[in-house]
Amino acid sequence: MAKLFLITGVSSGLGRAFAAGALEAGHRVCGTVRKPDDAAAFEALAPGRAYARLLDVTDEQQVFEVVAEVENTLGGIDVVIANAGYGVEGVFEETPLSVLRDQFEVNVFGAAATIRAVLPGMRERRSGHILAVTSMGGLMTVPGLSAYCGSKYALEGILETVGKEVAGFGIRVTAIEPGSFRTDWAGRSMVRAERAIADYDELFDPIRTARQTASGNQLGDPVKAATAVLTVLEDPNPPAHLLLGSDALRLVTAGRASVDEDIATWETLTRSTDFPDGAQIR
Repeated sequence: MAKLFLITGVSSGLGRAFAAGALEAGHRVCGTVRKPDDAAAFEALAPGRAYARLLDVTDEQQVFEVVAEVENTLGGIDVVIANAGYGVEGVFEETPLSVLRDQFEVNVFGAAATIRAVLPGMRERRSGHILAVTSMGGLMTVPGLSAYCGSKYALEGILETVGKEVAGFGIRVTAIEPGSFRTDWAGRSMVRAERAIADYDELFDPIRTARQTASGNQLGDPVKAATAVLTVLEDPNPPAHLLLGSDALRLVTAGRASVDEDIATWETLTRSTDFPDGAQIR
């Protein structure tokens, strides 16, 4: 059955791939962009089934207005993919707090506004699927991406919690956690903090150089990512977490193993902080 999708950030990258895949599968897609030229290009993908809306996801009021207009004119939104976002690369000590705030404004609060805006309609209809693009960097970290990973960890926590809150209403929630895909994420979609502290040169300079060198030759295929997301949408028991890419699988597995090791190693000290007659949290 054809569904109505709302996907933020469809002008390029994974957002464009998700939208193109849904259109090819026969669905209707309302995609948000920030420029009129991008809107015209998107609607040309499938005239009559691809609908563009101009939207800045950091404008909360505008997000709610666009969602209300879409539901009034196109019908109930079946699937939302909160995809709009970007990356900040830089050592934490060199990254201005204003840059950190801007990163959270888009990656966290922009996604949160989108999800909040679609929830009332989905709850009323007792159906819907909410997806948001986090990252493998929402489940593991690498030096030089503190702002980006911090924003994605925050979004992961929101999504996992919301999924538990709305499960009884027939609404499913999935965090999409891509690895490195052949998009422009590491190019024009990334803000790079200026280098200033020589102490970090040995650690960080090779990481920045390697990322720039790999841009355009990443492992992940955006078209295959779209196919994977469509597969999940058809499953009666979709995952709360969807890793995309073998690099994501490898790095997240290693990162979570490190956390598990800390938990096991320090278990005795962890337990030592309890009152012996305290309430037990289940």
